Amino acid sequence: MKIAPVAMFALATGLMAAPLSAQNAPATEENTILTEGTLTAPPVAEKREHSYTHHGITISDPYHWLKDQSYPTIDDEDVLDYVKAENAWFEQNMAPRKAQIDTLFEELKGRVKEDDSSVPQKDGDYLYWTEVAEGKEYRLWYREPVAGGDKQLMLDENVLADGKDYFRLGAFSVSDSGRYLAYSYDDNGSERFTARIKDLETGDLLDDVIPETLSGLIWVKDDTGIVYGKANANWRTDNARLHRVGTPSEQDIELYKEADEGFRVGAGLSSQEDWLIIATGDNETSEVRIVPSNDPTGEQIVIKPRVKGVEYSVDIRDGKIYIHTNDDHVNFRLATASLETPGEWTTAIPGSDAFYLTDFDLFKDFYVTEGRLNGLDQVQMRSYEDPAAITPIAFPEASYSAGLSNNPEYDVSKLRLTYESMITPDSVYDYNIADAELELLKQQEIPSGYDASLYTTQRVNVTARDGTQVPVSVVMRKDRPMGGPLHLYAYGAYGYAVPPGFSSTRLSLLDRGVAYAIAHIRGGDDLGRNWYLQGKLNERTNTFNDFVDVAKGLAKEGFTAEGKISASGGSAGGELMGVVLNTDPQLWSSVAAHVPFVDVLSTMLDESLPLTPGEWPEWGNPIESKQAFAYILSYSPYDQVSAQDYPPLLVTAGLNDPRVTYWEPAKWVAKLRDTKTDDNELLLKTNMGAGHGGKSGRFTALYETAEEFAFILSHHGIDE
Repeated sequence: MKIAPVAMFALATGLMAAPLSAQNAPATEENTILTEGTLTAPPVAEKREHSYTHHGITISDPYHWLKDQSYPTIDDEDVLDYVKAENAWFEQNMAPRKAQIDTLFEELKGRVKEDDSSVPQKDGDYLYWTEVAEGKEYRLWYREPVAGGDKQLMLDENVLADGKDYFRLGAFSVSDSGRYLAYSYDDNGSERFTARIKDLETGDLLDDVIPETLSGLIWVKDDTGIVYGKANANWRTDNARLHRVGTPSEQDIELYKEADEGFRVGAGLSSQEDWLIIATGDNETSEVRIVPSNDPTGEQIVIKPRVKGVEYSVDIRDGKIYIHTNDDHVNFRLATASLETPGEWTTAIPGSDAFYLTDFDLFKDFYVTEGRLNGLDQVQMRSYEDPAAITPIAFPEASYSAGLSNNPEYDVSKLRLTYESMITPDSVYDYNIADAELELLKQQEIPSGYDASLYTTQRVNVTARDGTQVPVSVVMRKDRPMGGPLHLYAYGAYGYAVPPGFSSTRLSLLDRGVAYAIAHIRGGDDLGRNWYLQGKLNERTNTFNDFVDVAKGLAKEGFTAEGKISASGGSAGGELMGVVLNTDPQLWSSVAAHVPFVDVLSTMLDESLPLTPGEWPEWGNPIESKQAFAYILSYSPYDQVSAQDYPPLLVTAGLNDPRVTYWEPAKWVAKLRDTKTDDNELLLKTNMGAGHGGKSGRFTALYETAEEFAFILSHHGIDE
């Protein structure tokens, strides 16, 4: 296992690629409050004089008061009243769509197999899998002995979530002997997890409680303790700590403390589980240290001291260190080193302009590299003895998403893989190494029915304004006329590539004649690391231009027409929505912006916020740099709202969101209401008991998707 620090905005991939979840139809206390009475006009937030000055530039911010000054406690009645009023306006405006929302919700539910299970996977003496039961929101975690015996329920998330508005399981880790389970959970959306330990032999929950964790839970050798990271007061994981089973968490030992406030710390085990790997880094720089897993408090070995701009992650096999790094090529190379001289790296796989090396995994008799070639996922088996001996795993379609899945054991004869495409549901395969054959184990079942032959997908290139060819993945029904409505999605940040994968929810748009397109814009790393670099810092506006140019290009090619394009994005993708609304409002029939990062300048100036220092390598540091200040100001969606017509807009937020704080979308909507010159629909929904991912639960999540789709469809003139 190679541990590398994760860009914190991009920590939860699913949050970026999917609509946020929401509460279900039954009335809650929140709904009861919000739906009392009828509003005759949208809420109007009071303007209160406030400004700030940096580098001789003064910015007026009359909605600054929407940030509760006691945050993270949110108890300012004026703030809460405004948020609740916006929620009431949302409910009132969505009420006429209720029949369509209910229809969509039932469609979405009908595509979910209520009683389902994952494919069991062997790890040591047990087979492990999860199940979901009919009518249940959360998973049950099972195992059974490989040698035979009864299955054992290790954990029931439904029990843990009982009576709670929100529940999310974090880490889940079984000890090496199989006796103990360490897990963590968040029950309010703040992403401050509490860790517990369960004795799987007795079924008893141990007295051990570790609060405020924000990391995996890594068992050290002999099952005596776990290594984890504790969130500090600013919600930053700047440490690796050792908890000894049976001791109070106050006695936990700090193994490593990071001094740079922009860096985050993570830990894991090597493939042979003989080394504990502690990594620290930000969005552009890494440093890794290792220590024997049977002596975690022992002397640590630094692989190579940090060098700004150099990223690397490591694994170890039989005393040889393997290093994935961008030190001499932007698309990364794989190098090796000895434990005696860990900083002297010898190339095993050189960097390539064509092949983007994204990851590697070590096994007993071979290793696997993953990457992308021309934007398509590649999984390659390689020989330790002959690095030039490559066995690529072939996949059946021209455009797809594929990669290694859960492979917990070191000595294997099969590899577990996942595969999907825009028209092929999520599939689990075993790749039999001896005969180089793929064996399909499970494919996502659509209970209400799915006929792939009704749909078509293609990958097209659109020329951006600077001549760059931007790839776009498009899926639609075969009987859809060209020129019809189209929904465009993108993320475009942190080097996160949006895969051309399958979505059962998306079928509700496709079956109503709406094409769905994913723009693989710069800022992601779809076409290699340079593709990412061309959309960050001082080249950030390439991301926004690409999205607009893709929309115009799809219209020019006849897929749709300007004004018939809806769009959506979340988090940093919500920033994208905010920018293109300001620059090209006439293009869009409607826009959905989920937990949008729209108050970019103010957030990057507030170094007390959890993510800000670690985000400066992505966006720039406007505190130190006048140039960065001016550049961020030039596109920051909140700051660039102007007196013009805007298309219909749906905005979501989470009151407990520690990533994109609730006041960013609240301030943005307030300013839009005051400034825009049209009467188009503008809705803000804030989940009062959730965070960045919205409400939890597999069915409650679908209800907000139904709301979003009803909003989008209504503005395409589709009310069925």
